[in-house]
Amino acid sequence: MEIFIPEINQTKSLNFCVIVPTYNNYKTLARVLDSVLEYTKNVIVVNDGSTDSTAEILKNYSNLTQIHHPKNAGKGIALQNGFKKALELNYEFAITIDSDGQHFASDILSFINEINANGEALLIGSRNMTQENVPKKSSFGNKFSNFWFWFETGIKLEDTQSGYRLYPIKRIPKNYFTNKFEFEIEVIVRAAWKGIAVKNIPIQVLYDPTERVSHFRPFKDFTRISILNTILVAIAIFYIKPRDFFLRLKNKGIKNFLLENVLHNEDSNLKKSLSIALGTFIGIAPFWGFQTIIVLFLAVLFRLNKVISFAFSNVSFPIFIPFIIYGSLKMGSYFVRTGKPLLLDTSMTLADVQNNITQYLIGSFVLATIMSVIFGLFGYFLLTIFSTFKNKK
Repeated sequence: MEIFIPEINQTKSLNFCVIVPTYNNYKTLARVLDSVLEYTKNVIVVNDGSTDSTAEILKNYSNLTQIHHPKNAGKGIALQNGFKKALELNYEFAITIDSDGQHFASDILSFINEINANGEALLIGSRNMTQENVPKKSSFGNKFSNFWFWFETGIKLEDTQSGYRLYPIKRIPKNYFTNKFEFEIEVIVRAAWKGIAVKNIPIQVLYDPTERVSHFRPFKDFTRISILNTILVAIAIFYIKPRDFFLRLKNKGIKNFLLENVLHNEDSNLKKSLSIALGTFIGIAPFWGFQTIIVLFLAVLFRLNKVISFAFSNVSFPIFIPFIIYGSLKMGSYFVRTGKPLLLDTSMTLADVQNNITQYLIGSFVLATIMSVIFGLFGYFLLTIFSTFKNKK
């Protein structure tokens, strides 16, 4: 086969290798390796405990770096060991390609060209999931994964499950807690949390039902993926999103934050004011400990501004808590009579809430509703004035 030398030279501008994890893909393994070798000699093969003729086939490729697992450990472990070897060999990037024959080695150039043109990123090959022979379970699983990746990171991708990827291996996390198919979700989410750009690039794909062997176990692996996403969502809600919010607030300052994220945001004034109202309501209502997850869930559900909603849900800063407790108890006293006078001073504690729980709960929801309406209307009024002033200028 004639090789177009100028295209091959494009790959020399990047310090990368290709990692090929394989498990019982004897039908396609040699063809995949031969096609990759047309573009680079820097290949690491990870034989993940194959029980077919894989070991015999790899004897014909003694010039390649090989890792052999005594028994099947899972794709995640295979990739992690491939990354470790690539780091030992001082590569900066690693392209992973599946050994089942669905990927085209010619797309290696697409990954290289994207990095050379736009800088460092974690790239995921985006497949055409509507083409012939694509399994329906693969298409559904990809949409499912795309949604949770967006929820966990705020990044919208068309394909999060493709195994054809380019990793900036010196920047991605070094330790992981998953070892099978779900690893490929964990690594991109945690890379995004580290501030690494995660992008799709279009690739070709071939689904040949006569050759392709899938080791994905629908029930077991889908369960593992669901458990992983539950953990990642919890981390995102209770740590990552609050961390990112306060970092943006710290870096920009309150004035610039309000200017960029509220006043100059492209959402309509109505949507912004509704977001303010939602955040205020959740911040005052008695959802302590769950305010972040509830406000983000509702903001996504009603398609409101998540940043604004989250910002105003923090109305219950520690300094304001005594006022909120007092206001809730006072408001609740109009509906529930206790006969105990309320004093707003430093002696007010959570014990007051426990002793008057019904009064507090009713008053808290009433106060939250009133304040959300006030904040929402006032926000809409200010935003309208700002918009009018901006249009006149």
